[in-house]
Amino acid sequence: MKDYIEERAMNIASYIIDNNATVRQTAKAFGVSKSTVHKDVTDRLMQINPALAKQARQVLDVNKSERHIRGGMATKEKYLHIHNY
Repeated sequence: MKDYIEERAMNIASYIIDNNATVRQTAKAFGVSKSTVHKDVTDRLMQINPALAKQARQVLDVNKSERHIRGGMATKEKYLHIHNY
């Protein structure tokens, strides 16, 4: 694996842990795709630093379990703005 990919995977995991960030937020911050973020954390990082990968995975699992709530809140907010001029 190339050095810059290993470094990116480490930086992505640290960002997720430090900011309690979602895959989408992380992808936007690093200018990569959501697929790249996911692959870096789940596959590549396991080879480099399994402990860091586990921590990042825990944050992502919590975010995944809460995403339906966030989606509902976003929809509610959207319609509140539309109907409350």
